Amino acid sequence: MANSIKNLLQGTPFFGPARAAYQPMYRAVRATRRMIFQVDKSVIREHLSRPGHKKLHLGCGNHIIDGWLNSDYFPYSEKVMRLDVSRKFPFDDNTFEYAFSEHMIEHIPHAVGQHMINECFRVLKLGGRLRITTPDLAFLVALYQQEKTDLQTRYIRWSAEANRQNVPFPMDTYVINNFVRDYGHQFIYDEKALRASFERAGFAGIVRCELNESQCAEFRNLENEAKIPEGFLRLESFTLEGTKLKP
Repeated sequence: MANSIKNLLQGTPFFGPARAAYQPMYRAVRATRRMIFQVDKSVIREHLSRPGHKKLHLGCGNHIIDGWLNSDYFPYSEKVMRLDVSRKFPFDDNTFEYAFSEHMIEHIPHAVGQHMINECFRVLKLGGRLRITTPDLAFLVALYQQEKTDLQTRYIRWSAEANRQNVPFPMDTYVINNFVRDYGHQFIYDEKALRASFERAGFAGIVRCELNESQCAEFRNLENEAKIPEGFLRLESFTLEGTKLKP
């Protein structure tokens, strides 16, 4: 307990059972520290003062990418700025060349997701690009089909083992329900829905890409495939990129 309190006061992240027990206090202390020491302003200033492209990473979690302005609603590092995507982003118009988000937009309501994409359009420069990777509704539909690939079968077995409380049997029905409800997901997109959100915001030249692949060098090798067993993130996900071609 003493070490946990010390970590709280010093702003040092800690993990394990102590993290869950002290989470509310931890977040409050972290927020106070960030305000007192103006952590977010410092992180923003440091990134925008660098030479080269300005790149915004939304909902980074623990996946901090070098060369990007990493942001999250609950940042666990003082290298990450706190950003609430439901509000106006704290940046001027036409600030960034690139924006990226991986497996975050599904955790916010659809209307907030649209606001986030609109804000990305605003803060991107003319010719700037947005890349979003998110779970695919088509993946869940395919997972329910009677004929399954070996990868789908292994995914169902893995999900049951990883989520035993909510997936008591390695069965597609339980896995799908768990995926939709128990990860805090708010809206599961398919390509046409996310494409429509891009278009409403003003993006054009919208293309679908494979994970970690892009015609744009800045968007290659960004997705964190190592966070779950090999092949599973590709099975779950799809990626769209769009370009700001008009003010």
